[in-house]
Amino acid sequence: MSDTATIPKDAAGQDWQAWVGRKETVRERMAPERVNTLAATLGIDGEFSAGGSLPPGWHWIFFNPFVPRQGLGTDGHPKRGGFLPPVSLPRRMWAGGRLTYHKPLTIGREAARESTIKKVEAKSGRAGKLVFVTVSHALDCGDGPCITEEQDIVYREAAAPGTPAPAPSPAPADATWSEEVRPDTVLLFRYSALTSNGHRIHYDQAYARAEENYPDLVVHGPLTATLLQAFAAGRGGKPLKAFEFRGMSPLFVTSPFKLEGKQAESGGLDLWASGPNGALAMRASAQF
Repeated sequence: MSDTATIPKDAAGQDWQAWVGRKETVRERMAPERVNTLAATLGIDGEFSAGGSLPPGWHWIFFNPFVPRQGLGTDGHPKRGGFLPPVSLPRRMWAGGRLTYHKPLTIGREAARESTIKKVEAKSGRAGKLVFVTVSHALDCGDGPCITEEQDIVYREAAAPGTPAPAPSPAPADATWSEEVRPDTVLLFRYSALTSNGHRIHYDQAYARAEENYPDLVVHGPLTATLLQAFAAGRGGKPLKAFEFRGMSPLFVTSPFKLEGKQAESGGLDLWASGPNGALAMRASAQF
């Protein structure tokens, strides 16, 4: 964010540098029945069987702890602490990430994900106080790395009631390909369940409006990124090698949005999701 300046501590005066380098490892089987549940949620026909390749982005339905109710905060996220630093800023979201696909995860096999806190930065700017946490993930499917990933998580101050959202930037107007997506409450509910995501902005309309100042239920950023990866894979002609994305403005359940893209000068694809009135919701790139 060009209008922010790095500051050494967060809003509570906490320095989180001691958390940098912290690690955790989670193991899980890429259960075929879980994969087919996501396929049904996305409206994809056909059966995914053990031994097949997991599509890009679908690993996000795995490795997510299902926290007991008493371990949840009022927003539906797990209470602060545990692996991630207990940043005091109330709003937390997945801002973007970078993925490299070395080889596909195999459906039906166990995989391990080793996560490391790579960086913690406190910043201040027009959006108020922010803390960015970068987490790296290395996914190993038993015979070497399958996926390496960096995930950007941002913590921010709550918006005052009635505060207008910043005006979004316009999406590019020169798309070669475009595909419309019509979200609904069932899609958001199912994706939340599959990813063990209790954040109430995705299924609790009253909370999303009254507590987080959104006009309606918010489409998950990882869901949009998953759809963009499938959109890219269908046009690249080769297996996806790298994917990078950044959330720019929220999408809402009440409005259709578009997945769009064009050929990039690098030989890959420039991609984006555009919301109502051509607002840029997510920017992404893909290499094959």
